[in-house]
Amino acid sequence: MDMICKKLELDNDVLQKIFGAQDSFLKKLEKDFSVTVVDRNGKLSVTGTPDNVERAVHVIEQLGRYTGGGNDLEEQKVDYAISMEKENSSPMLDELDKDIICHTMNGKPVKAKTVGQKKYVDAIRNSMITFGLGPAGTGKTYLAMAMAITAFKNEEVSRIILTRPAIEAGEKLGFLPGDLQSKVDPYLRPLYDALYQIMGAESFQRNMEKGLIEVAPLAYMRGRTLDSSFIILDEAQNTTPAQMKMFLTRMGFGSKVVVTGDSSQKDLPQGTKSGLDIAQRILSNVEGISFCTLTNKDVVRHPLVQRIVEAYDRYENKEKSHGRK
Repeated sequence: MDMICKKLELDNDVLQKIFGAQDSFLKKLEKDFSVTVVDRNGKLSVTGTPDNVERAVHVIEQLGRYTGGGNDLEEQKVDYAISMEKENSSPMLDELDKDIICHTMNGKPVKAKTVGQKKYVDAIRNSMITFGLGPAGTGKTYLAMAMAITAFKNEEVSRIILTRPAIEAGEKLGFLPGDLQSKVDPYLRPLYDALYQIMGAESFQRNMEKGLIEVAPLAYMRGRTLDSSFIILDEAQNTTPAQMKMFLTRMGFGSKVVVTGDSSQKDLPQGTKSGLDIAQRILSNVEGISFCTLTNKDVVRHPLVQRIVEAYDRYENKEKSHGRK
């Protein structure tokens, strides 16, 4: 098979980031594209088959533009760029880097890290109701929270309402001590965590006391009309069809709704239909409602989380196949 060598020149600081600690990112590139990369004072030589060299060079150039903008490189970014290149899709890392939603209390920018996340964020911007569907670690709740806080700070909405069904994850916790708020707080902890990180504990508490931010179980939504609000329903796969209908019909004027869920992680009693599954069938063609499906390619937690999601997907697809036979 013919082998070619392609050369490119990059700044030494950029190269250092692309190579990674102990050349870990470079070794990943060489392994995944079956190429050899040699650095001679900032001049790279990439050797391999023509197709593999073109792919590897394209990824290096993408990573170069991304790090050249002053960004540090993470393993997730390298893995994502490689996987997208293998699927003949451009990861557009430099384009993703430009769209900053907001900043955390530590000054860290919050932005979409994958093309799937970018489509999700754009859907929230452009639709009245957005369903964010996908596995754990794809940023469904966190990005929705960032969009809600940004809309609140920009005075596009007058309050933020966060809710989720109070269902135990496969275990019975029994009696919980304390007042009603103490009993439901454990179920809402992931929402609090995101709020603290982006908004800060003091600002959150101050707005909570004023009633401008509300974190409550789904049951509290019945009978209300929510005007000028950014409303997020988390863990929607654990709603019943009646609960989902009740929630979606709370929406008032000037409001925006985001529903997040993962159909593969239901905690409903055996035989109970999920309101999220039913909503997908009923509302898929309704104007003003967007459905955005994230995949394991959009997982932005530890790389091992992505491999765990993929392994479970393979297992569950295999089980379904056996069941049909």
